[in-house]
Amino acid sequence: MIGRIAGILLEKNPPQIVVDVHGVGYEIDVPMSTFYGLPATGQPVTLFTHLAVREDGHFLYGFASADERAAFRQLLKVSGIGARTALAVLSGLSVTDLAQAVALQEAGRLVKIPGIGKKTAERLLLELRDKLGKALPTLGASVPAGAAAQPADNRSDILNALLALGYNEKEALGAMKSVPEDSGVSDGIRLALKSLSKA
Repeated sequence: MIGRIAGILLEKNPPQIVVDVHGVGYEIDVPMSTFYGLPATGQPVTLFTHLAVREDGHFLYGFASADERAAFRQLLKVSGIGARTALAVLSGLSVTDLAQAVALQEAGRLVKIPGIGKKTAERLLLELRDKLGKALPTLGASVPAGAAAQPADNRSDILNALLALGYNEKEALGAMKSVPEDSGVSDGIRLALKSLSKA
């Protein structure tokens, strides 16, 4: 497995780049989030990589951060999601935004990405719900203390509690609208249940 590449950036033809490593030019596909942060051609570049071996060839994918690569690998595990779609998701959403969309089960943010329909978005959210956060060990460090990470975790816990209580996803997500962003878990559950009792 090629896990990391460091060399000179030779070509930039989105979504593909070529990196020269001691005279060998590696063709690497990158999401646009990584592409926009690349240095000028002729400059040194270091990328975290994922090597995919398929019947029709070996394909190398590059990422600016370990979190981006971890998110890409989790996306590939979702049934029906290939490398192209996974790159499209990471081109349309930052890793932090993707993690928040999954935590809050916001399909609307995913369907805006080309190639992602409603069913695919719902499958992604469902399959990534318990996996994405665990796969992103440094995500908490990349978000300023007290910023979106904590409320997103709380909202995810509140939502999961409502689902565990037997409410369906539509009811639970509807109730979440009455819960302020910065609510603690116990307060959030109380407010959501209050909202559901009125419905």
